[in-house]
Amino acid sequence: MTIDKSKPVMVSGATGYVAGWLVKKLLEEGFTVHAAVRNPDKKEKTQHLDRIASESSGSIKYFKADLMQDGSYAEAMKDCELVFHTASPFISNVDDPQKQLIDPALNGTKNVLEQANQTPSVKRVVLTSSCAAIYTDASECANLPGGQLTEEVWNTTSSLSYQPYYYSKTVAEKEAWKIVSAQDRWDLITINPSFVLGPFLNPGATTSESFNILKQMGDGTFKSGAPKLGVGVVDVRDLADIHFNAGFTPNAEGRHIASGHNTNFYEMAMILNEKFGQDYPLPKKAAPKWLVWLLGPMLDKTLTRRFVSNNVNHEWKADNSKSIQSLNANYRPLQETMHDAFQVLVDSGALDKK
Repeated sequence: MTIDKSKPVMVSGATGYVAGWLVKKLLEEGFTVHAAVRNPDKKEKTQHLDRIASESSGSIKYFKADLMQDGSYAEAMKDCELVFHTASPFISNVDDPQKQLIDPALNGTKNVLEQANQTPSVKRVVLTSSCAAIYTDASECANLPGGQLTEEVWNTTSSLSYQPYYYSKTVAEKEAWKIVSAQDRWDLITINPSFVLGPFLNPGATTSESFNILKQMGDGTFKSGAPKLGVGVVDVRDLADIHFNAGFTPNAEGRHIASGHNTNFYEMAMILNEKFGQDYPLPKKAAPKWLVWLLGPMLDKTLTRRFVSNNVNHEWKADNSKSIQSLNANYRPLQETMHDAFQVLVDSGALDKK
């Protein structure tokens, strides 16, 4: 599938964390970006993209679009051959998972892809899914062939009551494959990132789940010790490049795990200690599992005992070879990602020194 680079490219959720870096890349490469956002009039949400556009050879146009509103992507998608659907809520502390997570993820995916069906110019959709559509708990890795997650694996263990964010990503991606299989004009590529970290383009918007974890590491929440909670990490800048390559690699197909490093919270904290340990109350040791199991639910309702049992002291492992071979993924060192991400928190004044 070859994309005409003179045509506009649509990005949903364009002001988001991952989408921002993708938009930057597209603008620098000279594209006209159709940025589909909930409220184009909120200048504080778009000014960083306007600044990048003014310094780039590309241009940006904003379109009002809502994940929950049928047909709201029609105008933004008009004349586009390539569509990036990155918009989906990433929050773990929810009161109503159906309303806050499942509905926007599922309906948003249906909305964008049904619009692709109705827009004759569209040739390819690149969907930001997640490793959450592949697994729920790090403990699952050990029982898989080679002890690691691959693109063939699907999440079968999350639900509305357990890890609903993971469930939302699973149902949304499954729906996407169902919709694409019912037609043959456009193709679908999914990118399945692990935990996304790295610097924010919009320093005023450091409210994502990724930054909540970093903030807890730096504000003393984990001072008594960081859990060895197994995760994968991908740098947001590398992830944007992977999305871009997925759009313009003619023979790309299927799912792609985007994860640079198999790690855990304790290892991540130790990397931050190297540079910031003198000034901020970062964890200096690993928290024993029994203690996390005991106190976790009191500190954070998402740290349920089941979650702690299945993720702390379990190795998280994924095979990222498909992204490297098919999409030319180039993963930077974890140290660079951690240091650059934490620096944004420091610069934004979100943390107090010791």
